[in-house]
Amino acid sequence: MAINRDSNGYTFGFAIVLVVVVGSILALLAMGLKPMQDRNAEVKKKLDILSAMMDIDALGIDRSNGEAEFDKYVNLDNAVVLDANGNIKEGVVAFDVDIKKEYKDKTLDVKDRNYPLYLSEMDGKAKYILPVVGKGLWGPIWGNICIGEDLTTIEGASFGHKGETPGLGAEIKQQFFIDRWIGEKITDESGSFAKFEIVKDGSGASKESKVDGITGGTITSKGVEEMANRCLEVYVPYFNKLKKN
Repeated sequence: MAINRDSNGYTFGFAIVLVVVVGSILALLAMGLKPMQDRNAEVKKKLDILSAMMDIDALGIDRSNGEAEFDKYVNLDNAVVLDANGNIKEGVVAFDVDIKKEYKDKTLDVKDRNYPLYLSEMDGKAKYILPVVGKGLWGPIWGNICIGEDLTTIEGASFGHKGETPGLGAEIKQQFFIDRWIGEKITDESGSFAKFEIVKDGSGASKESKVDGITGGTITSKGVEEMANRCLEVYVPYFNKLKKN
């Protein structure tokens, strides 16, 4: 029986077969590439953590040597995961925690979120890396904040975003904005959390707990403020316990 290539049935049948074949090929490719994608995400995560401690670009640290450099400074065996009250949670691997996914999951109660803490050592001094996540103007923002050996002073940070406006909110990634956080303290003299306030660019210099924002990037700056306050406060009770030991 001859096939009528001009019929609607043939056209629909051919389209269905094509969709199935192409879809199967794409699914196989996705499955095959997933290990590589997971690997790249792991290296990127390690580079982001290192970026809160040091200028990785100036030091020539990238994907090719990032893992080796990470292992020099960060011992994942010493990492812990805290609950919303600053207590250590057992049975949770810090590096496996996806804070972006947990923040996005509206079915997950805030009290059930995980808060990883990475302990590192640089120049003989302990440093504590605290991951943070929040919401900017157009999408998610995130970062890592490095706390010094005194368990209160910010010594470094790195921020990232998904789709903030170039030249405005996207500037949270730039060193000039990160430098504004360095030297700030997350606790006051009594050991209570020192809530941060992002203020108009140029008006927060030398004022405790006030960080200059980005001109034209007010909403993103405020997103960083909310992110820092919500996430960093969790770690203060834990740090206060360490100070007593």
